Amino acid sequence: MQSFVNILTVYKNTAERNFHQLSPIYRDKNNLEKAIENLIREHLNSGSVQGKKILIKPNWVKHSSFPEDEFCLRTHDNFTLAVLETFLKMRPAHIVIGDSPIQLTDWNKMLSSTFYSDIISLSARYNVPVSVIDFRRRKYSMKENSPLTEIRPLSEYVIFDLGKASMLEPITSQGRTKFRVTNYDPDRMQKAHAPGVHKYCIAKEFSDADIVISLPKIKTHQKTGITGALKNLVGINGDKDFLPHHRIGGTKRGGDCYPGGSYLRYWSELALDEANRRQGRRSFWYWQKLSSILWRLSMPGPEHRIDAGWYGNDTTWRMVIDLNRIAEYGRADGTLAQDKQRQIYSLCDGIIAGQGDGPLQPEPLPLGIISFSDDSALNDRAMALLMGFDPRKLPLLKNSNPTGGSDTITFNGKKIHLSDLNAYALKALPPKGWINYIDNGR
Repeated sequence: MQSFVNILTVYKNTAERNFHQLSPIYRDKNNLEKAIENLIREHLNSGSVQGKKILIKPNWVKHSSFPEDEFCLRTHDNFTLAVLETFLKMRPAHIVIGDSPIQLTDWNKMLSSTFYSDIISLSARYNVPVSVIDFRRRKYSMKENSPLTEIRPLSEYVIFDLGKASMLEPITSQGRTKFRVTNYDPDRMQKAHAPGVHKYCIAKEFSDADIVISLPKIKTHQKTGITGALKNLVGINGDKDFLPHHRIGGTKRGGDCYPGGSYLRYWSELALDEANRRQGRRSFWYWQKLSSILWRLSMPGPEHRIDAGWYGNDTTWRMVIDLNRIAEYGRADGTLAQDKQRQIYSLCDGIIAGQGDGPLQPEPLPLGIISFSDDSALNDRAMALLMGFDPRKLPLLKNSNPTGGSDTITFNGKKIHLSDLNAYALKALPPKGWINYIDNGR
């Protein structure tokens, strides 16, 4: 069976393709739900969902920090509610809604009382149990410099070790590993990723699901270029200590944090490592300050970041591909099967997308689309083109092959070639470290 990508515009003409006319679409719950139902009807019906365990995976990367975050930072609450009601009508056995946001996220700010009440009301109306779960294993408050606090025990997760089959293995250092996550203890990372060992910590709710409905917020991403269907599945991993985002050092030192081999930047990274080892202790602030001073003295340009947010990042995309492989083929016992273990669909929220410094500080982009797909790689190639980016310049997309091997998609009910999307593309602002690199046609 050939894979599919089905894209629907929620505007009638290009004059309506602006923030002020697209943002109210989120408020019109009935029409939003109808649009989603029409989009998926061709591919999913009650017969394929009834009695199944469903996982709905929004993009809940972080609670809102700025007024427009509601639209461009994460999956809009009303978009999630519309998807939830659509699937409740199909009579599944149980629905779980969950994600693993960054450890600094305030869960209560992200999951408002009104939003949660709406979920419970829908569950009661259709008499189908719905659980909302924070997949994080630990949380942390940098403002208060609190020690890591365990939210869920390790027993609530399935550990997958891809070993030498991991996409990370070719760049794994001998001896002391270079893998890092910017604000996390590097010593804990070494236990999960080392030569021949590449472990991920997957929420049991995901492993137990028959069908996964992923709800990406289409936006830019500092480390992978864009966030779409592929990147959204990173949230099935509940412990950030298992998620390498870059390798310490510049490109001349065997790392991918920044180009070159600046000593000052490298010492800044080492100081940050010491700070991260001291989370919850008074000495944390000393080492963090030292790291900041050394970084500023290195005079980095706006495209250079201590968190490896640039097009030369050669780590994050590999981690994303690993997790997508686990998502499709991972068994409940932590092993990989030859055949797909669950059906994964993506329903992309691209009505108001995100551009600029995503994923945590994006600006609104009036993309005006929703999409439904069973092929994450093909879907994300389409999203990149609609944002005015060249998919060939994005390592994540370049190294992820579409399941069906086709360049044909459905756009507003018509079969078209991927390249035809250029006529509908916006010129999105890339992240700072990707400017003048991923722009389509350059």
